[in-house]
Amino acid sequence: SAIGMQTKKIYFDVKKGFNKLDIELDYSIYDLSQIVVTGTKTFKRKTDSPVIVDIISSKKLQNVQACNLAEGLNFSSGMRVENDCQTCNYTQLRMNGLSGSYSQILINGRPIISPLTGLYGLEQIPSNMISRIEVVKGGGSSLYGSSAIGGIVNVITNTPQSNNFSLAYDYNNINNQNTYNSIYGNVSVVNKNMGVTFFINKNKREAYDHNFDNFSELPEINYNGFGANLFLIINKDQKIDLNFGSINEYRYGGEITNKAPYLAMQSEERNHDILMGSLEHNINFYKNKSSLSSYLAIQQTKRDHYTGVRPEPNSFQDSLHLNNPPYGNSYNLTSQIGFQFDHKNDKLIGTNVFTLGSDYTIDNVKDEILAFNYLIDQNIKSFGVFMQSDWQFNKRFNCLFGARFDKHSSLKKFVASPRLSLLYNLSVHTQLRTSFSSGFRAPQAFDTDLHMSFSGGGISRIVLDENLKEEKSQSFSASINYDKPNVNYLYGFTIIGFYTNLKDAFFQQLSGEDDFGDILLKKNGGDAIVKGFTVEARFSLNQKVNLQSALTLQSSSYLDPISYSEFLSKKKEFLKTPNSYGYSTLSYRYNPNLIFNTSFLYTGKMTLLHVGGAP
Repeated sequence: SAIGMQTKKIYFDVKKGFNKLDIELDYSIYDLSQIVVTGTKTFKRKTDSPVIVDIISSKKLQNVQACNLAEGLNFSSGMRVENDCQTCNYTQLRMNGLSGSYSQILINGRPIISPLTGLYGLEQIPSNMISRIEVVKGGGSSLYGSSAIGGIVNVITNTPQSNNFSLAYDYNNINNQNTYNSIYGNVSVVNKNMGVTFFINKNKREAYDHNFDNFSELPEINYNGFGANLFLIINKDQKIDLNFGSINEYRYGGEITNKAPYLAMQSEERNHDILMGSLEHNINFYKNKSSLSSYLAIQQTKRDHYTGVRPEPNSFQDSLHLNNPPYGNSYNLTSQIGFQFDHKNDKLIGTNVFTLGSDYTIDNVKDEILAFNYLIDQNIKSFGVFMQSDWQFNKRFNCLFGARFDKHSSLKKFVASPRLSLLYNLSVHTQLRTSFSSGFRAPQAFDTDLHMSFSGGGISRIVLDENLKEEKSQSFSASINYDKPNVNYLYGFTIIGFYTNLKDAFFQQLSGEDDFGDILLKKNGGDAIVKGFTVEARFSLNQKVNLQSALTLQSSSYLDPISYSEFLSKKKEFLKTPNSYGYSTLSYRYNPNLIFNTSFLYTGKMTLLHVGGAP
């Protein structure tokens, strides 16, 4: 037997001269002690990490029929993915009640998913590109910088491990009027010192009209993606990793017609070309007690788009619209360069791993619609230095503390983000954890809040207040984790309590209007509190039946009421934030080649702002 493996019984006749027996074990479905990296930026077993790290494995993505990242993220506790536009379906990830702009999405540990790319990026990362997803909830700016207030989602891409290939096809249908076809494949080739894995993905979805008004509830999507991951072992102490990907996606929503988008009564059209990649060099020295990693990551997005409502046909406004339709284009280039040094010291009490690192990130965004005289052209630079001490005093007690210091081009001063986490092993089956973490979010002009006025046919401009400063957060959490594994079964549970105090929260105040739409002033508001708890339960039987469930109960509110609309009274509660949500998955493995799965998502009641015409 071994951790993470199924126990095997064999019978062998021992004869004279026998001195060796090779036994090959099969992986267990329990996955209790996987290696994780996101919580500490170092390799560590999940059960030994003082920071709770949730894992969504590639097998789980298959079991819940997730074709992309967005469809898989719902199946982790405390997280909810929502489609925020009926016409184009941009997605937001809400972690512990905070909106998508508070979540940091990483690709192999690098924050190259920018605010612009993140609008549709969750749907544009195919599941067959993903080896696993690691999730850390709560303030993560102490390691990852700006925007990691709600938490961190780290997408670990496939790495070659053996010679293999796979090809798959998915078919989905809604009410016998909408089809979604997906074909994807992977090929891996490995030898002694190098390996490479390739992936391809092609999706096509028809527009779906639920209420037969000839306007789509789900947009048409045509997607093509491919990429590769490669490693090269230079010698026993040096390794190079390279990965890259290319994505092209076309999506159209609105009036279902064969006419050009600007001739439709209302429509949105998007055409994305995305390139992303990273290069990393790792070297070990000092008898493998020290390591140095240096890396470069880049993402480029080019986007052509149209968003508009056509005026009354044959009117004067319609002639202006036809002569100069509001087509636009966007360009985004995000890059990060950095290093990380780790040193293991076992001459003190227990073992201490000290980490020191630095990174420099550039995010250029240009978004332009000539017809609306609309332009966002921003160049953001951020420099950060982080340090951390992960001290394993003994088998029972682990203490992690650290801090990061960021200089962001939108802010006048350095921002300090400390963190402290404690782990106590009550027994071999039970871990207690508590954590304090902090985070911040720097101002940015590009924001999904613009989208509401886009859909109304106008355009909003966001102006930053001259005294605008960063949002800050303080997060506290405590948890108990229990797992009882056996040869024939496993059962366990996790209870997590969380509390986040959000300070100087951003809000947008209407400050005027012009011929094209509203002018919004982004300002700092008051404080907000997000608090609640999550209960997770799991059960496995005979390596065949596997049940996982989670339920989150929470509240999210501002300390002082705010106005969401001039026509409504002020409210303290967050919009689009249910007080309860959860998931459940059940799988049955008949044999290694045949598995049955079912899944369930639950979303409780929430308050929405409905902007529209007469009921």
